[in-house]
Amino acid sequence: MAWLRFFSRTLKSLPQISSSSPNPNPNFRTSPFSTSFLITKTPDKLKKKRKKPESARTKSIQHESTKLPHLESLVSRDAHFRFLIRSKEFISKQPERILRLDDAGKLYRELGFPRGRKVTKFIPKHPLIFQTYRHSDGKIWLGFTEFMEDLLDEEKGLMESMELDRVNRVRKLLMMTKDKRILLSKIHHTRLLFGIPEDFRDRVAKYPDYFRVVTGGDGNRVLELVNWETNLAVSELERLFMIDEDKAKRVFKFPVKHGKELELEEKDTRKLNLLNTFPLVSPYSDGWKLDVWSLEAEKYRVGIVHEFLNLTLEKRASIHHIVEFKDEFSLTRQTYLMLKKQSMSFYLAGTEMNWTVFLKDAYDENGVLVSKDPQVVFNEKLYKYADMQQMEQVG
Repeated sequence: MAWLRFFSRTLKSLPQISSSSPNPNPNFRTSPFSTSFLITKTPDKLKKKRKKPESARTKSIQHESTKLPHLESLVSRDAHFRFLIRSKEFISKQPERILRLDDAGKLYRELGFPRGRKVTKFIPKHPLIFQTYRHSDGKIWLGFTEFMEDLLDEEKGLMESMELDRVNRVRKLLMMTKDKRILLSKIHHTRLLFGIPEDFRDRVAKYPDYFRVVTGGDGNRVLELVNWETNLAVSELERLFMIDEDKAKRVFKFPVKHGKELELEEKDTRKLNLLNTFPLVSPYSDGWKLDVWSLEAEKYRVGIVHEFLNLTLEKRASIHHIVEFKDEFSLTRQTYLMLKKQSMSFYLAGTEMNWTVFLKDAYDENGVLVSKDPQVVFNEKLYKYADMQQMEQVG
């Protein structure tokens, strides 16, 4: 029992805390029980998960309520045939139109397949277009089928027959620019938009009365306009105005801001807006000299984009292609807002990072072009064959 006596003496020697003594730290409230062992945070599994903001790469530029499915589907079609279109362009330029499969696997950007994916997963999707074979050197090569070779010859003949039309498109582009000149590299980069052949840079020499190639200060080759053609300096909108004035008046809208106290009727508001909208400014004028933030300058830039899209084969273009000519066409950083305001003429489809501008009136309610260029007809035929799996289905 010695340990019991020792324990009781120890307790007596400890200082006694009186319940009536004042608290030395009045701001600190003592608790007879410790709660440190209790879980005070909500477990992760019970927390409401916040949705991550959608990235500009995937977020649609149009709200769901304003989407036009027949035009959105064309953007999806472009993505579906990206491998076909890019591989066709790249392999066509190779010697004998063939490419080693080992090299093809590294050219994801040139051939249009996602980085990190195998090219062999995309080739079988188009059996009427592409084929692989083992060469005598033991290497596997990628090329076109005989059927596709015939299609390419057909396309070559088509481009030959449309050469003068393509030349005039380039002339009109030059006539719209501020300095009547464009880098040849820009024309080459956007050639598929206008149906311009791959070797257009070599064909320029055939038209000395239209074009001149000079070397810029940075060493790049520049295409210059030689002669102004008055007959070409007429926009599609001006032609429409002469044919159907009422339809032309509905293309653009530049509303007049006014207070509610005016109490204008709808018909009066429409008349007031027309007075503000017309006359338009021709894209073939010197509109670049106007005050950049004036109404007339905005009319000029809207007209530039409208005419640019009219010159394309499919009456649409990626915003990246349009912005590529921002200096030549005196476009501003407000291009997106400018196009958004003209919803009667333009439709923006795709994602916030990569969107396409359509001319709405150029398409019917099913997303089919009202007027098709021969190259567009050929492309649609190619797409049809590209989705087929057996030659017997070709009729």
